[in-house]
Amino acid sequence: MVKMAKSNGYVWDAKDYAKNSANQFAWAQELIPKLKLKGTEALLDIGCGDGKVTAEIAKALPRGRVVGVDSSEEMIKLAQANFPQKAHANLSFQLMDARKLTFNEEFDKVFSNAALHWVVDQAAVLEGVQRSLQTGGRLLFQMAGKGNAQDVLDIIDELLTGAASWKRFFDGFTFPYAFLSPEEYRTLLAEAGLTPLRVEIFPKDMKFTGAEGLAGWVRTTWLPFTERIPIEQRDSFVKEIVNRYLKRYSPDAQGVVHLRMIRLEVEARKPA
Repeated sequence: MVKMAKSNGYVWDAKDYAKNSANQFAWAQELIPKLKLKGTEALLDIGCGDGKVTAEIAKALPRGRVVGVDSSEEMIKLAQANFPQKAHANLSFQLMDARKLTFNEEFDKVFSNAALHWVVDQAAVLEGVQRSLQTGGRLLFQMAGKGNAQDVLDIIDELLTGAASWKRFFDGFTFPYAFLSPEEYRTLLAEAGLTPLRVEIFPKDMKFTGAEGLAGWVRTTWLPFTERIPIEQRDSFVKEIVNRYLKRYSPDAQGVVHLRMIRLEVEARKPA
């Protein structure tokens, strides 16, 4: 059995997530070139997860350094095991909450991919990012934006309001994600003393191999919902979400399941 650790109240199975995060890795590969790295920068990766994206960035910084942080102990342990510092001299990982960054003017760049929508208190994140950046330093984030995964959320809402068997586990439940609009994020940047350079929102097609692929994504990333369900009933909950989704949105001719996502992409600078 895989040992799992709590992160912000949720329990992450790092190895299972690593198997079911191909979409997130693909998005990161599209995002990394936008950093426009010269090879000498110091970079902070917030929400580094299993470390494979952070390691990709480190390859582009042969004379620089990269620090990956995550609030999940299990994720950090897996990242350190997969990318030991003795084999990756410019790469290190630290257990750290994105709301409580402890760095002071250490980085030229701060990066985050598919992670920060987990943090409702974005003001605390940006305050720490502003403090972590050197003067003139830049941030590049991509996260879920307003309207993200609405088709799945509609199905979950039906389950929680229409089925007594699931509804009883969600008393006092509040929406756990920060799915923000560009306007909302520009305001947060300005309040943190950061100058917005580009804040935009756009759709993204998420792809899964059949029902099993979709179930893996729900199981490993929808923790605020699945952890409300007793362990012995979680597979049934995930299966019901997947079955309802596939009934409405059939796989294509190749058996690929498509899901409409909304991404918020942010570039900003720390002014002099």
